[in-house]
Amino acid sequence: MALPVDQLAAVPESADRTDALTILGDQDRTRLAELVPVRHDRMAATAFTFFRGAAAVMASDLAATPNSGIVTTLCGDAHLSNFGLFRSPERTMVFDLNDFDETHPGPFEWDVKRLAASMTIASQANGFDEKSVRTAARHAAKNYRKTMVASAEKTALECWYARVDADAVVAEIGDRFDTASSAATQKNLEKARHRDSVQALEKLCDFDLTGAHIKSDPPLLVPAAEIMPDMGADQLAAAFTAGFERYRETLPSHVAALFSQYSFIEAARKVVGVGSVGTRCWIALFGGSHVGDPLFLQMKEASASVLAQYVPGYEYENQAVRVIDGQRLLQASSDILLGWVQQLAFEGQQNTDFYVRQLRDGKGSVVVEALAPEGMKYYGRLCGEVLAQAHARTGARAEIAAYLADAGKSFDNAIADFAVEYSRINEGDHSRLVAAIADGSISADALEKSS
Repeated sequence: MALPVDQLAAVPESADRTDALTILGDQDRTRLAELVPVRHDRMAATAFTFFRGAAAVMASDLAATPNSGIVTTLCGDAHLSNFGLFRSPERTMVFDLNDFDETHPGPFEWDVKRLAASMTIASQANGFDEKSVRTAARHAAKNYRKTMVASAEKTALECWYARVDADAVVAEIGDRFDTASSAATQKNLEKARHRDSVQALEKLCDFDLTGAHIKSDPPLLVPAAEIMPDMGADQLAAAFTAGFERYRETLPSHVAALFSQYSFIEAARKVVGVGSVGTRCWIALFGGSHVGDPLFLQMKEASASVLAQYVPGYEYENQAVRVIDGQRLLQASSDILLGWVQQLAFEGQQNTDFYVRQLRDGKGSVVVEALAPEGMKYYGRLCGEVLAQAHARTGARAEIAAYLADAGKSFDNAIADFAVEYSRINEGDHSRLVAAIADGSISADALEKSS
């Protein structure tokens, strides 16, 4: 029997919750110890940055509430800042989901709840009144529902090829809103068009007579030679070259032929994001046939999804392959250089699954902090549409659509109710983190990001 839709509004009782700081502490123990204080500082900045870094906390909370029982492949961390702009292989700008570290099977509404809660918390951070806060979440759920129901009338191929054109998005924002948010978004799109390996070379490297060298800005950007000072330059290069040769073998043959035209130069450890801080993340610079032909790849650690312990029955021998498979299924258009490698991590000498992708390929995002209520409402509808397009590529499309067709507007209201109540839980967790930092029981280190 299908779950009554009004039960989707339920949030966990305090007594049923696992302590949020305990969950974060468990994650910290798997991360690079010297970077954990940076993570704490970034999460403590606002209730929204806390939410971004607390996917594991929300996964625990979602597992403690009733669910639809309709399981599909989830993004796993579908908050509004994990939607953004990037270039397709055809070189057009698209707007889509762009983070799949937590992808995993689970009840379809968990992605919708994560999105709606993020709309609520971001709206509160922007100073919106209570009605506008709830409206942003409700519109995200509404457009998810409408797009998902409409997908039932489409062919599987039509659903597979559905995507949102980024230029159309920015044009619509410009037509609808003569505000700072429109100007900021259009400026960000223009910047995104030029975010590529050439731009990364200029931003992340210094130059001397021997060529380009990745800058040293510890602990945010640390060349490999500084992390492994006991290894000679040739030995270090050989280790990375061998790893990327194994990565090349995971690429389609025609893409492998492209990658073979590039030679490894050097690598560095880079701190990225909020929730990812402390995981092992490397960037690697490659050179092509001439000076103006650089390639930057990112090699990012993939550990078990935060959803894994709450959705039993799914085993993954390689977490990087889990991330890649989820991305290729849910994303309208994926990086052609997406691949993976199992590598002995230099820090701690532990075997690690890494997925590999281009560091910058037209990536950009809407300036959420600049959005006024009308802009946030539109952005919620846009993200809801994109999330539904992602879920519609899965085999659960018909079942989700049927459930939502029966639920109607009650689904939108239940998700909005959940989002508003969950924002209060998140605020309390954030306040506890701030208090723990203030009394010294949790360490934090504020660092300016310079690269």
